[in-house]
Amino acid sequence: MVMRSETGQDQFTLRRRPWSERSIDGGFRLLTILLASLVAVVLLGIFLTVFNGAQEAMASFGLSFLVTSGWNPVNNQYGAFTAIYGTLVSSLLALFIAVPLGVGTAIFITENLIPRTWREVIGVMVELLAAIPSVVLGLWAIFVMEPLLRPLLNFLHQSLGWFPLFSTVPKGPGMAPAVLILVVMILPIITAISRDALNQVPQELRQGAYGVGSTRWIAIFNVILPAAISSIIGGVMLALGRAMGETMAVTMIIGNSMNFSWSLLAPGNTISAMLANQFGEADGIQVSALLYAALILMLMTFAVNILAQWIVRRFSLSYN
Repeated sequence: MVMRSETGQDQFTLRRRPWSERSIDGGFRLLTILLASLVAVVLLGIFLTVFNGAQEAMASFGLSFLVTSGWNPVNNQYGAFTAIYGTLVSSLLALFIAVPLGVGTAIFITENLIPRTWREVIGVMVELLAAIPSVVLGLWAIFVMEPLLRPLLNFLHQSLGWFPLFSTVPKGPGMAPAVLILVVMILPIITAISRDALNQVPQELRQGAYGVGSTRWIAIFNVILPAAISSIIGGVMLALGRAMGETMAVTMIIGNSMNFSWSLLAPGNTISAMLANQFGEADGIQVSALLYAALILMLMTFAVNILAQWIVRRFSLSYN
């Protein structure tokens, strides 16, 4: 509370808050701390559960589990390199395709390149795409996307068959259809977050760019995108984490083969798909091997989150 004295100087007086207000604030602070701590405890509990379950496989296979591709439950031979390779390749390739599409769609929506009605329709369609269950997308990939995609994949094999990534004949489910279904699944995330980030750019920056004579595209690439880049990168890394952990749709279309192949046209596997397929029937050390693979996936997603925080902080400092 501010009071003015006879001399014209401001004097500050503090109102003594009643006990009821202070107790409500203290209770809310305590509740917030407890809920935040609960999240940390649950996360730590999940990690310790998976880590303890993976102890037997870690003792038996060690780090060779990461670089061997044999997976034979009959002989108790396990190696997760095929699934690790499939997880990384499918996620990164999906990100490589989805980022230009998602950011471009966000620019298309936010920068008044089309009438407002169309912008609203496209925005609603993007949100509806994010709401489609992954199992439905998996069925669509099996019955619609993969048959339509096969002529293109055959052309790639015939034209670039000498290259290891296209060296096998496409015969159905494989890594390439899995990459494209991941693109469909992470595209709404990148588009929505990029759209919100671009909408948060102050109008003064846009007006200043146009005021010095910049064209629309110069303003977009030199002013607007750099101002929103940290939030966009955060959305991209969030989409990468989603792609690495996606299970159902990828399981239905990737082929679920533990035979290693560099080719994107051959059936493959990911850690999530391997867990979904085998955990229900696993027994003995196979359970521990699957938990070892799950631990690797957790560490990979944890590393992605740390990298995302570092990149966002780095770009935030660069443009502030």
